Amino acid sequence: MLVTGAAGQVGSELARLDWPSGYEIAALTKAQMDISSTESILTGLESVKPDIVINAAAYTAVDKAEENSELAHTVNATSVELLARATALNDIGLIHISTDYVFDGESDHWYAETDPPNPTGVYGDSKLAGEEPVLGMGGMVARTSWVYGALAPNFVQTMRRLANERTEISVVSDQYGCPTAAVDIARAIRDVLLVDQRPTGLFHMAAPDDATWWDLAVAAIDQIEPKVDVRVNKITTAQYPTPAARPKNSRLNSDKLFESFGVRLQPWRKALVEVSAELNAKQAKDSGASS
Repeated sequence: MLVTGAAGQVGSELARLDWPSGYEIAALTKAQMDISSTESILTGLESVKPDIVINAAAYTAVDKAEENSELAHTVNATSVELLARATALNDIGLIHISTDYVFDGESDHWYAETDPPNPTGVYGDSKLAGEEPVLGMGGMVARTSWVYGALAPNFVQTMRRLANERTEISVVSDQYGCPTAAVDIARAIRDVLLVDQRPTGLFHMAAPDDATWWDLAVAAIDQIEPKVDVRVNKITTAQYPTPAARPKNSRLNSDKLFESFGVRLQPWRKALVEVSAELNAKQAKDSGASS
C-alpha cells in the first residue's frame, strides 16, 4: 500500500497503524511524492509498486481556501484526477478521503451517500471536484467529518491549548457534525481492506453520533490532565463569522459502510478518551522536559 499525505492527520495514523501480516505500507510526504506532478506520481508508483493507493493528501485550510482557490483546486481536484488516472492505467486500487463539507447543511437529517451535494465554499467545492475522477475510474471515496487526533494540528488540540492559556473561551454551538478520530478513520480503512482489497464506490466514514463544536470543546477540555479551570461559552455562527461558510448540519450517515463491509467507527466520546490520553502523555513529557 502507498499512502500519500503522510504528514497529515489520517496519513500519519495509517503509517503507524498495526497492520496484519502480509500488509506493507509506504507512507510518503509531499516531498517524496507530489500528486500535482504526473512524473512524481509515476515515479512513486514505480518505486513502491503498490496494490492500492490511499490518498490522504489534501488542502484542508477551509478559510484560506477562499482566497487561495486555485491552490485548493490544484491539490484537491486536479491532482486527485492525475492520481486517479495514473492508478487506473497501472491497475492499482485507489481510496480517496473526502469531506462532509460537500453538503450545504440546510437539511435537518443525517446525510447519506445518495443526498445531492451542494458545497458552500471553495474547500467543499474542490473536494467534491476531486471525488468525480476517483469514482469514475473505479476507486473508493470515503467522506469523513470533523477530523481530530493526537498528531497533526486540529480543533481538539487548539481547544486544549486555549484552555491552558485563558480563563474563558467561546465556541460555536449551532453547527452539528460527527467528530471523527483520525486513528478511527485509519482503522476503518484497514478493516475495509481486510474485507475487500479493491473497494469501489462512495461511502461515508464518520463517527456514528453527533455533536456541536461546543460539545467537542467541552469534552476535550474536561479530559485535560491536570485539570484546568476555564469557562466555555456558547456562541452562534453569526457571532463568529468566518471567510468560508460552514454547514450548520454536516452529520454523515455511515450505515452503508457497515452494511457493505461490517465496519462501524466508535462513538466520538469514546474515541476522544483515547486521543486525550495520548495528548496528556505528550503534555506531561513536554512539561517534564522543560522543567
